[in-house]
Amino acid sequence: MISQKEILAHFLPLMEAQGKRFRKRSLIRAKKAKPGLEVVTLTSDGVETKNTAEKGDWLVENQTSAKESYLIKAETFEKKYILMHSLGEGWGCYRPVGEVYAYKVSEEDLGKFGAGEVMEFQAPWKESIVVKTGDFLVAPTDKSEIYRVAKKEFGETYEAIKE
Repeated sequence: MISQKEILAHFLPLMEAQGKRFRKRSLIRAKKAKPGLEVVTLTSDGVETKNTAEKGDWLVENQTSAKESYLIKAETFEKKYILMHSLGEGWGCYRPVGEVYAYKVSEEDLGKFGAGEVMEFQAPWKESIVVKTGDFLVAPTDKSEIYRVAKKEFGETYEAIKE
C-alpha cells in the first residue's frame, strides 16, 4: 500500500503550486463515538474507508446526499468545528472552521503510482482509503496529513476561498 508519507511527498507540492485553498461550507452533525465503534465511510460511489473509534474520537456525519460518516480524533475535531446547537441524544450541529488545500486527481496522477482509475493508499488513521480519477485529495494548512474526498461530496461540501 502507498504510504501517507509518499502521498504527501507527491501531492503537497502540487497543492502548493496551484495555490487553491478551500473551506468546508456545510454544517455537520457529530457526537462522541463509543470506543470500538467501527465506521464504514460510504460515499455516492461506494466504500471509501473504514475506521474503529478510540477513546475521545468523534463520530461525524456530513450533510451531503450520501450523509457519509467518519471518525475524527478529539484534538482535530476541536480545531475544525464549533458547536452551533445541541440536537439531543448526544448529537450536536457544528460549523466548520479553518481552511484546507485541495487537489483534483487526474488519471495521470494515479498513473505515476502505477494505478489506473482507482488507487488505494494509507489514510491518516492507518486504514486503506481509495482515490479515483476526479476525486480531491485534501490536506489541512499545517500539511500534517492527506485524505480523499469523493468528487460529488467535495462539490457538495467545499467552496474555494477567494483571494
